[in-house]
Amino acid sequence: MEMVYRCGQNVLNVYQSNLLLKYLIAFVLLCVSVAFSATPAFAATGSSILSMKERAETIDRLLAVRLETLPAKLMRREGIDMWVLVAREYNEDPVVMTMLPGDAHSARRRTILVFADEGTGGVNGYAVSRYAVGDYFQARWDPDEQTDQWQALADLITEKNPTTIGINVSSDFALADGLTHGEYEGLFGALSDEQESRIVSAEKLAIAWLETRTEEEMELYPSIVEIAHNIIAEGFSNNVITPGETTTEEVRWWYRDRIRELRLLAWFHPSVSIQREQQNTELQGVILPGDLLHVDFGITYLRLNTDTQQHAYVLKQGELEAPAGLRTGLATSNRLQDILTENFVLGRTGNEILRSARAQGIEEDIRPSIYTHPIGYHGHGAGPTIGMWDNQGDTVGRGDYPLYENTAHSIELNSTVSIPEWGGQDVRFKLEEDAFFDGEKIYYIDGRQEELIIIWSN
Repeated sequence: MEMVYRCGQNVLNVYQSNLLLKYLIAFVLLCVSVAFSATPAFAATGSSILSMKERAETIDRLLAVRLETLPAKLMRREGIDMWVLVAREYNEDPVVMTMLPGDAHSARRRTILVFADEGTGGVNGYAVSRYAVGDYFQARWDPDEQTDQWQALADLITEKNPTTIGINVSSDFALADGLTHGEYEGLFGALSDEQESRIVSAEKLAIAWLETRTEEEMELYPSIVEIAHNIIAEGFSNNVITPGETTTEEVRWWYRDRIRELRLLAWFHPSVSIQREQQNTELQGVILPGDLLHVDFGITYLRLNTDTQQHAYVLKQGELEAPAGLRTGLATSNRLQDILTENFVLGRTGNEILRSARAQGIEEDIRPSIYTHPIGYHGHGAGPTIGMWDNQGDTVGRGDYPLYENTAHSIELNSTVSIPEWGGQDVRFKLEEDAFFDGEKIYYIDGRQEELIIIWSN
């Protein structure tokens, strides 16, 4: 469709004076747009959606690589000899949930997972639980021989004799604070005073596990983000929106239904809003010609998440493109994205990145607001917070965490731009695109929006 539209634009540039030709081409483009929007359901995703069995197999394959490669590297980086994770059914530690097999929906009873660094023997995994957990965690508790599960864990600790024992407790990161109070008491009730003295917070280790993306995951992530992009484009089309009739609420629920049709999950309810000439606030309601639309949208697939914000413009009668001011506004937010990602430097904290990017943006006469976050196993993932929508200063704790290599981030921000065609009215261009940082450079996982999506009026 984009290629057809560009061809039409090139023809118009040659025949600017021929009004009849303008409208003829506009009509042809509208017909092509409608034809393209009437594609079968799965074609809109850009790739096939795996069956549930195939998804479980894929998750298990990805998890096997992670479990074989990451624990030793990350535990030794953080100085932890043993990592103890405890979860009970339906009240799971968020980290434990990422370690369960692809066909598991929850922990079973009390599930205790242990990573033990055994030196030259590498890091090995144990399940001090009634059941083995996948192929990696060896079963180390027989309730018929030892009725006390906590004592079985204490016996394993005695056997492995770690110098430091990491547990998931954290004041700043919810995702690293998965050990509940009851399980904390059970654990400490089973340990000797000497073993208790070895307990440390595994906060940074938990974050590292959650935020680190493997090569195998990054081979799949682009197709997942592509699916999200294509669903957004389908929703922001004349296949879904009839200007003057369709409401923002209807589009929001269309997105939810579309996600379910594709057998995917939404990790939050999509938002759709309007910015309109002579209106100083974002609106809900009937979508009209001349509206600038915004969507915030995210899916979960293969345990990986997307988070995307894009804009669409509804053409007025006689328009063939959005006003220049709106196109410039989008380009300004693209420039702010560039400024932010240029400040992604290994080891720099989220707060440092924020300060530097904001200062540079302001110096370039941009009115910036930056609120970028990690993404991966969770939509708002573990890792450095780079600003918050309601705090453009330092974020204590989460903003002090440094940037590591092989991590994914939602580049989320907005710039406020005065639009000449709207009488100088301020408009916010809110963008969010998922990106990957390899330690040296950052790139968008499936590109970014650099042109407004166009919706035609009848």
